[in-house]
Amino acid sequence: MRVLVISHMYPKPYNEVHGIFVHEQVKALAKKGIVVKVVSPTPWSPYPLSFLSSKWKGYKNVPRYMELEGIPVWHPRYLALPKGFLFASSGQRMFHGIKNLVTELEKKSSFDLIHAHVALPDGYSGMCISSLLNKPLIVTIHGQDFQQTIKRNFSCLQAVTKVIKYASRVILVSKKLYTIGNSIHEINDKYTIIPNGIDPTKVVMKGEFTTKKYKDFSIVLSVSNLINIKGIDYNIKAIHALSKKYPFLHYKIVGDGVEKNRLAKLVNDLKMNEHIEFLGRKSHQEVMKYMAECDIFSLPSWNEAFGVVYVEAMAHGKPIIACKGEGIEDVVTHKKTGMLVKLKYVDSLVEAMDYLLSHPEEAKAMGERARQMVLENYTWEKNAGKTIKVYEDVLRKA
Repeated sequence: MRVLVISHMYPKPYNEVHGIFVHEQVKALAKKGIVVKVVSPTPWSPYPLSFLSSKWKGYKNVPRYMELEGIPVWHPRYLALPKGFLFASSGQRMFHGIKNLVTELEKKSSFDLIHAHVALPDGYSGMCISSLLNKPLIVTIHGQDFQQTIKRNFSCLQAVTKVIKYASRVILVSKKLYTIGNSIHEINDKYTIIPNGIDPTKVVMKGEFTTKKYKDFSIVLSVSNLINIKGIDYNIKAIHALSKKYPFLHYKIVGDGVEKNRLAKLVNDLKMNEHIEFLGRKSHQEVMKYMAECDIFSLPSWNEAFGVVYVEAMAHGKPIIACKGEGIEDVVTHKKTGMLVKLKYVDSLVEAMDYLLSHPEEAKAMGERARQMVLENYTWEKNAGKTIKVYEDVLRKA
């Protein structure tokens, strides 16, 4: 079976972890015999944008073609407007940017179906390619479409709805998205829930990395983009509240983003610089090592469709803290495989951290239960198997 994957979310030189979950799925599909070609559209970055912004400079330096761990990846350029301006039409612009490349790839080696990640813009461009080449379209929605895009304006809602109606199948990564999806367009037979996963071979054993400096510390870890919805400021306030009771408490923050300066100021204002450390963006391999050395993984974020990072921490045997009502609730059972806290509520977060810190044996057992559950149910190998069944079903009905 030959599959064309369209995803602007894919690891690139300027950000090696962006969309890594798509790449991990692609690798797992390839291991099962699926021939995958990836088209990862990249914004065209003309002067002066490439000069004024590091993000747009990163776009400019992305190669047109590369192989990533044996997977062929093309990066055609398309017109993406700054700050998401006219986002409702972004799928059409992406289509015009990738049309010639995809047509050439089809001539050289015909593919059986198209799998696009996110409805807008990738799914919309995939819909246009599907119509042009008469290939079935499958779309995976990871959260952005339902939790952000459709709220932009009515035109964006229309564009996402059009893609959902057109697609042969829509894969959702959590029950939360299924509920939202049905409120937009009730098509139960078209939605399939397939959660993301982890690669067990990338799990790092604790002894491989533990930093001597923090040998006697209790380490809390977060890994995320530093944006408002990740709730990092709530973690900072919780660590501050617990620092007197637990003087050897240390909080490591991996990631970067627009909230970095505000969060750093908060740490400084609370006089918590000795307890809280900003580590910046790290490679996926380095992230796995930080997970191995932490004692608690805490990310009280919202608008979280699934959250692979939680599952990766669980695979390392770590008790996690997440918010109730988010996609990760499909995976976490409170006080059994993790802790679920109230959204945007520092006291609830303090209570959860305090419980784990004051009950180290239970925290360890919780992490081990989480690890076993993840390794049995949430691997990319299992994800790929379920995805292939969707492919086969769609092709049978085509």
